[in-house]
Amino acid sequence: MERHSGSCAQLNLPCAAAVTAERLLAGELPGRWAHTRGVAHRAEQIARLLPPEDGRTLVAAAWLHDIGYASGLAETGFHQLDGAHYLARRGWPERICALVAHHAGATAVARLIGLAGELGAFEDEAGRVRDALWYCDMTTGPDGEPMSFEDRIAELRARRAPDDPVVRALAANGSERAAAVRRTETFLRDGGQRSR
Repeated sequence: MERHSGSCAQLNLPCAAAVTAERLLAGELPGRWAHTRGVAHRAEQIARLLPPEDGRTLVAAAWLHDIGYASGLAETGFHQLDGAHYLARRGWPERICALVAHHAGATAVARLIGLAGELGAFEDEAGRVRDALWYCDMTTGPDGEPMSFEDRIAELRARRAPDDPVVRALAANGSERAAAVRRTETFLRDGGQRSR
């Protein structure tokens, strides 16, 4: 795994993830960095309700979820996969790589663009942590401010062309995204007490 200096000398996963994301996104993609900070902030709130390892994993994945947009990481142009490949090459835990690979219903997009086989190399855990990452991403706007799931989907459609694979994939994964958001909202309402 990448080594970091300063306050991350102990290699706390969320801290190391924040440093990595800032290095890759802040200068080149300030808007994406603002969104990432917002997603990570939401993840930090949810992490308090999870077992410690799951909480750390969620926050680290939230920081790293969009690093694949950085130009130096682009291999396929599919940011989930490019980010996951970068992390895997640098020794990040497999679970974090897989969460980054599969965030926001990536499977449907991968099928549309012919990368389902490559994405399949990363396991989609389809559990509470994955749901929470999707929730954080799908309820945080491009500027890092919270927004409803419905507004986020509308914003995504407005920002991208109708033939964009991400928009086209909504027909296949929109209900899956909505279900992950609903399950996480229930978990939050119950104060983390309810089982999946």
